[in-house]
Amino acid sequence: MHSSPSCSPGCSSSCSVSLPLSPLSSNGRGSESVSAEEKREVRNPNTASDPSGMASVLSFYLSYLLLLSLSVCVLVCVSVWSSDWRGGFAWDGSALQFNWHPVLMVSGLLLLYGNGAVLYRVPLTWGQNKLPWKLLHAGLMLLALIFSIVGLCAVFDFHNKKKAPNLYSLHSWIGIAATALFALQWVFGAGVFLLPCAPPRLRGLLKPLHVWMGGGILGLSVAACISGINEKLFFVLKAGPSYSDLPSEAVLGNSLGVLIVAFGLVVMRILSNQNWQRPDSRPEDLVYTPLLQEENE
Repeated sequence: MHSSPSCSPGCSSSCSVSLPLSPLSSNGRGSESVSAEEKREVRNPNTASDPSGMASVLSFYLSYLLLLSLSVCVLVCVSVWSSDWRGGFAWDGSALQFNWHPVLMVSGLLLLYGNGAVLYRVPLTWGQNKLPWKLLHAGLMLLALIFSIVGLCAVFDFHNKKKAPNLYSLHSWIGIAATALFALQWVFGAGVFLLPCAPPRLRGLLKPLHVWMGGGILGLSVAACISGINEKLFFVLKAGPSYSDLPSEAVLGNSLGVLIVAFGLVVMRILSNQNWQRPDSRPEDLVYTPLLQEENE
């Protein structure tokens, strides 16, 4: 087994060593010297001549269409609830400022996050340069994180101006935990998988943890959203009509919770299906390269 050192332009003090992931062939070539044509064949196995592959792709797109439909329904429901039933939006320390909290948290910590997580599963991205999709994934996640932080600022500022306590409910604990883990996930993900400093071996070790943490954060986000819906309904319906009478606002809130759970389940279904993984991201095909090197792939 031989290795070829390659130094990253972004970090002059680091020099990574690429090791072939498959045994050397009879002509002495390692996995680094696989031709572009061979890479395309590995990365896009679902061709028109493969009926089972086409069925898998069709099944994915049906699931993805369901995911996009649920995303629109969730966004419409939370926006209508905050605007029509709760009076609209403002940033003046009033209850109208609080209304930004559910809209921004659901939009960022759930919808943008979930759609960004399944980006690599879209078959149209297979066989293409991974760099633009990696940047789009990081950009969507960063936008989701910004939405989440602004949503937290809205509720903290509202509580402080009303002299109300912060972080006393289970909903708030779960929400803070999800946002904090999300921030750490993004920082470490950008540092390891985007910057050219990280050695390939470290990328290989952290990739399963990155994926596992992503699913865990999504689960926390769903739990925070549905617990927050329930908490809000108890607060706003305690004076009448009672929550137990199931007024129209309660029906909308409960329906929103059901849609959020369905959204989370569809995302987890897409992420857990091994047949829908990008071929060059499967364990047997992994060749980790830093950001600047992927421009030439």
